[in-house]
Amino acid sequence: MAKKKTPRKKSPPRRSLLGMLWAPLVVLGCILALLAAMYTVYLDLRVRSQFEGARWSLPAKVYARPLEVYPGLKLNSSTLQEELQRLGYRASEELSGPGAYRAQGDRISVISRSFRFWDGLQAARQVRIDLDGNRIERLSDILSGEEIAIHRFDPLLIGSIYPVQGEDRILVKLSEVPNELINGLQVVEDRNFPAHFGVDPKAIMRAMFANMQAGQVVQGGSTLTQQLVKNFFLTSQRSLVRKAKEAVMAMLLEMHYSKDEILEAYLNEVYLGQDGARAVHGFGLGSHFFFRKPLSELEIQEIALLVGMVKGPSYYDPRRHPERATQRRNLALDMFAEAGMLDAEGVEAAKNKPLGVTEKAVSGTTRYPAFVDLVRRQLNGQYREADLTSEGLRVFTTLDPRTQEAAEANIRSKLKELDASRGFSQGTLQAAVVVTSVENGEVLAVVGDRDTDFSGFNRALDAKRPIGSLIKPVVYLTALARPRRYNLVTLLNDEELAMTQPNGKLWRPQNYDKRYHGDEVPLWQSLVKSYNVATVRLAMDVGIPAVVETLKQLGYKRNPLAVPSLALGTVEMAPLEVAQVYNTLASGGYYTPLLSINSVLSKEGDPLTRYQLRLRQAFDEGAVYQLNWAMQRVVREGTARSAYNVFPKSLNLAGKTGTTDDLRDSWFAGYSGNRLTVAWVGRDNNKPSRLTGASGALQLWKAVMKDLPLESLEPVKPESVIMIPLDITEVEHDDEDCDISVPVPFIRGTVPGGDFEPCEEGGGRRDKSSNWFLDLFR
Repeated sequence: MAKKKTPRKKSPPRRSLLGMLWAPLVVLGCILALLAAMYTVYLDLRVRSQFEGARWSLPAKVYARPLEVYPGLKLNSSTLQEELQRLGYRASEELSGPGAYRAQGDRISVISRSFRFWDGLQAARQVRIDLDGNRIERLSDILSGEEIAIHRFDPLLIGSIYPVQGEDRILVKLSEVPNELINGLQVVEDRNFPAHFGVDPKAIMRAMFANMQAGQVVQGGSTLTQQLVKNFFLTSQRSLVRKAKEAVMAMLLEMHYSKDEILEAYLNEVYLGQDGARAVHGFGLGSHFFFRKPLSELEIQEIALLVGMVKGPSYYDPRRHPERATQRRNLALDMFAEAGMLDAEGVEAAKNKPLGVTEKAVSGTTRYPAFVDLVRRQLNGQYREADLTSEGLRVFTTLDPRTQEAAEANIRSKLKELDASRGFSQGTLQAAVVVTSVENGEVLAVVGDRDTDFSGFNRALDAKRPIGSLIKPVVYLTALARPRRYNLVTLLNDEELAMTQPNGKLWRPQNYDKRYHGDEVPLWQSLVKSYNVATVRLAMDVGIPAVVETLKQLGYKRNPLAVPSLALGTVEMAPLEVAQVYNTLASGGYYTPLLSINSVLSKEGDPLTRYQLRLRQAFDEGAVYQLNWAMQRVVREGTARSAYNVFPKSLNLAGKTGTTDDLRDSWFAGYSGNRLTVAWVGRDNNKPSRLTGASGALQLWKAVMKDLPLESLEPVKPESVIMIPLDITEVEHDDEDCDISVPVPFIRGTVPGGDFEPCEEGGGRRDKSSNWFLDLFR
């Protein structure tokens, strides 16, 4: 019987590797898709939160005082044109638009720029300025012919303070940007910008093909949106991951925001160059940085240069690489022409024009570093640092560019001369200068270093040095405030003096010439000749604490030691502190805190703080009037008489020299009717400068003041003062003629007895039957 075969069991079909991995791959894909979606949501949130919030941290912008012109202002044609050029106005035969002027002899026609001041928006205006020699005769509106009482030009931007991470920019709205720039940027950087969705596949393929042909990267495929994402959200690191991230964020940006919003952001974010540690971002700042004018005034070839630089701001820097920049600009102009923006004639004309960039960049933080330092300090305590670094505040200051540049130029030139005259190597001597407006206490200029661009140690604010004889007017004012005891012809004792100090040592003050002048030195003469011994005796008589109190009333804020040597200037002050004290003297005894700021606005132009003039009578007007009479004689016939080697005799000036022990510090503080200047010259290591106040600081003071528009010092005589003509060059005289007499101020009710006759000039003179004048000297 045959054996029955058992059927074989079929083996299960073998599963392929793909089949085995399919399920895990699906799971992994879902996980990755979920992670990608979550990351995309994260990127979306980041894009919207950063783009919709405070998009940029903006440093505070600092402006100089505006140039104001009006009939009667002392100003000639060349100076006015210098002022306009400093503001970036351009000379033009045809007044083509804001920022242009035309000079025709003593007539200058200008189209001023619009500007938002603290008191509102001032529109652009066509102004005709007629001059008569050295003064403005008439202002009128070119269009209407109507006369104008006063016109204010847009102020000079002198820098930004507290820049964050080195970035700086001037924000512009899309409506403020010339169409040529908007269109030209798209022609050169992203022709398909209006149509694409953040990335442009055609541009990417076109760039890949061009790069493969060239064998190197010669063309990029990034859209303006991708460039904005890279600059605004990402870093410059090159990697596929960053590129993918950039593309996703660009598409997200396009989903949420309009093309105009993206374009406006790009115009403000694009990097255009470097100014030391400051990065120049945005076309608004780029226009000022390279051409010193706003975007609205750019010509087509200037627009082409800025657009061309986007590809490589350092490589095409027009100041360092003008040939490269010219080639790139011309290429951009050709592309403009291909797009129909220019005809052949326009392209050729634009190519034949120079680059037009200013020789020196408009620096963001160091244009006038010493002055900006003062502004920064006066803002401290009133605004948080975060406000100053990120809120785009607009700070309007009191700085007068003409005065500041005069001070800087004269410090540089005069210190070279003084170094040479004393046998020093160049750079040995240092200096500081402060200039103020007598009328309102505004600080017009501050220089704190012979290297005027240096932003380090500011001697004008921080170099506290003994002031020497600059203290003497304070001593004499303290005495004159006691009119029943002292007047200008009171006799002082200038004989040898020895005093025992608290440490037991003997102090013997000496005069500069080592001579003594007896016990009948008129008070005014002691000040004019700067006699040390007579001054110490006078200070001891009125009391050193009283002198300290006078110093504080005049504006000094610290507490000096009330010791006899204070009368000879051992008290230490910075030049700005000296300016505060002397500004009170120059203004007739009225104290106003020195200010460097007029107002602060928000970035939208809303007023935040207005710094009003604060004025108070700090000292008796009669006493200050007498002191100023004597201070004028210091300049005419005393230690500062060399001033009239430069100035006309008709210009009344007042001031005082100061010299410290061993000729270490050289000081001069002096003023006209409208300007006060304090100058210090010395050495940082406190070694002798070999200069007196007259041979050093006075020479610098003269150089600065001669470049300023000065008014004669003509103090208003208080009701309490009476003028008595006296022959103060001789104690006894018999000449009846008033011409030999000098009117000397006295306080009414304290003049010694006698009858007075009027002179032809309207004053009075002593009655010859009276001996009251001689009695004053006994």
